[in-house]
Amino acid sequence: MKKLAALTLTTALVSSLTFSTAFAFKDVEEGQEAAVSALQERGIVSGVDQDHFVPKGKISYAQSVQMIVKGMNLNLDLLRFFRQPLATDFYTNVPNDAWYADAFIIAHYKGLDLPKDVNPNATITREQFGYLLVSALEKKGHFPLVKMVIPIKDEDQITVDYQGALQRLLLYKIEQLDKDGKFNPKAELTRGEAARWVYNAVRVLESHTEKPPVPVEEVAVTVEKVNDDVNKVTLSRGVKPNPGYSIAIQSVRFDQNGQAVITYTLQDPKPDTMYADVMTEAKAVTYVSSAYKAVTESAVAN
Repeated sequence: MKKLAALTLTTALVSSLTFSTAFAFKDVEEGQEAAVSALQERGIVSGVDQDHFVPKGKISYAQSVQMIVKGMNLNLDLLRFFRQPLATDFYTNVPNDAWYADAFIIAHYKGLDLPKDVNPNATITREQFGYLLVSALEKKGHFPLVKMVIPIKDEDQITVDYQGALQRLLLYKIEQLDKDGKFNPKAELTRGEAARWVYNAVRVLESHTEKPPVPVEEVAVTVEKVNDDVNKVTLSRGVKPNPGYSIAIQSVRFDQNGQAVITYTLQDPKPDTMYADVMTEAKAVTYVSSAYKAVTESAVAN
């Protein structure tokens, strides 16, 4: 399997949703631009080419699972494996080298209800996508809801197991009924609708997620003598779960107090990048004159 290298798909969902004024796709209708552009900037969706998103096109199970896992920032950061999990361990029709394989593995470990024989190339219905999206959203926490039931004119067409999730989909205001009060559960979902639903789900998630205080991470400094004139200075933030964690030395400033002030930044795993699940020491090395005492200061990370 390509780089399981992170099974993290870490998207910084605690930041606010914004979108560029220079919209990339030419075929997205007004009303969908904010959703598609915001998700595109985060790497959650992409077009069929540089200019076309094809919002009216049908969306497959593979595209749906990938979009939901990314959009809801589901990952396996806290899990450790004796053996790298493979998609074929859980699904009969998901190849291990498929571009969507990691998303299906994450979906399995996060408890999303996907059948073992799911066809990743099959189109997905509105009720199926809505059920998976709400399930993924609620893996992130508990969200307040008004205690009420929204009457759905075609409720008799909804699969019984999906009814509760679709009620919550409406109560979260991720989607609304059509002008006739229907949900149209068996209709195939379009790419534009999927983007809008995920965008609205991310807004629900962010609006109820408190931003924790940024912890001050301790950086260890080790000084080793190279020769009488030069010292080797190593900055380390310790052993991390994958190579996405790093430390970079930005500059060394020599002041009048006999100090070599080493400025550094810390970098955490980048959104939507896969990293090998390997314990790695995050460290950086520089050399300074032995006439100076090495001290450090943190700069704003990129």
